[in-house]
Amino acid sequence: MHKLLASTYKEFLLLTRDVGGIAILFIMPLVLIVTITLIQDSTFKIVNETKIPILLVDNDRGTVSETIKKGLDESNIFDVINIEIEEDAKNLVFKGTNQLAIIIPKNLSSGLEKKINQNVEDILSKFGIDEEEKTQKGSFIAKEVKLYFDPATQFSFKNSVKNEIDKMISKIETQSIYNAFQKQITDDPKEVIFETENFISFKEILPKKNDEIIIPNSVQHNVPAWALFAIFFIIVPLSINIVKEKSQGTFVRLRTNPVSYLTVLGGKTVVYLAVCLIQFVLMLLIGVYLFPAIGLPTLSVSGKLPLLFIVAFFAGLAAVGLGLLLGTLSKTPEQSAPFGATFVVILAALGGVWVPVFVMPEFMQTLSNISPMNWGLNAFYDVFLRNSSLLDIIPEITLLFLFFIITTLIAIVYNENKNAV
Repeated sequence: MHKLLASTYKEFLLLTRDVGGIAILFIMPLVLIVTITLIQDSTFKIVNETKIPILLVDNDRGTVSETIKKGLDESNIFDVINIEIEEDAKNLVFKGTNQLAIIIPKNLSSGLEKKINQNVEDILSKFGIDEEEKTQKGSFIAKEVKLYFDPATQFSFKNSVKNEIDKMISKIETQSIYNAFQKQITDDPKEVIFETENFISFKEILPKKNDEIIIPNSVQHNVPAWALFAIFFIIVPLSINIVKEKSQGTFVRLRTNPVSYLTVLGGKTVVYLAVCLIQFVLMLLIGVYLFPAIGLPTLSVSGKLPLLFIVAFFAGLAAVGLGLLLGTLSKTPEQSAPFGATFVVILAALGGVWVPVFVMPEFMQTLSNISPMNWGLNAFYDVFLRNSSLLDIIPEITLLFLFFIITTLIAIVYNENKNAV
């Protein structure tokens, strides 16, 4: 125990002598999490609160176009700007001035009405209900509602707009069919034969705690994700520290003392694990106190702190184990620093820090299961968003602990074999 404490104290002195390094370790992750959260929260507000201006060319000027305009206004997503000429709207969109233009064709309302009336008369005549003179049959050309998108518009936005307009058009056609049957069957406009209200609807059920609905926000997603990223970035200074000891001869002097490599790594583990936990505490303080002051949602940690620190502890162990292995395998700082930084970015990408795992290709989803960041992120989400208990996060923290054990053992075995030659 005395040797471990001495090794820990040595690591503490080395770390505190590098004031600039400590500042980078603690300040840069805080700047990162504030910047990313501000950007994503602003994007979230744009999608949910700010209306998107769209151009509308109404060549129909009938009931269908009025219904479309009414639906766009009531969606609270679009700010409709009426424009007369299709070519002008197209030019504005393709130049990037506007993201979307909707072109409603001529005679859309009248054409739809004629087609539906003819179909209804044909159906009723087959049942002998309508024996009056039929409307002369004719062929109808399908109408197209044109959509012009800015070439830079994201594919997901295009799909959401198409789905919204398609839903409105389908509703208009269904309503028109009901009205046509109504006119043919009864002369009393007040008599309701068909109930046109939607029978099937959608309702989102949100998780509750103490009868209060829990609504996830950008802060609850970003704080655990980028706190985990900061924790794993500890492998860069840790691996460099080990490489410097080898290149400066410090490690050779340590070997002349009756100190095992496990004890040396134990001292580093204690110090850098403490750094990870301090980073995590600072991230929580940012979420609880700074974010509300700059207009972001408050990070709710009520009743969750014990589980959060358990997850952070085991995530820190996994990060330290990876740093110990990288430092042991590397021969120069030029090897450890670039590889460590790049490897953390790869693990973050695989783990779902940047892109949700469910939108990845199937192969990448399978590959993400081997990323310790994925285990840690799932455990954080279990606590922050799913109200999970300690039993629920045991699989993730077990994987993180096993990752620490395996990487540390590989580092020890590699070092012993190397020095034995």
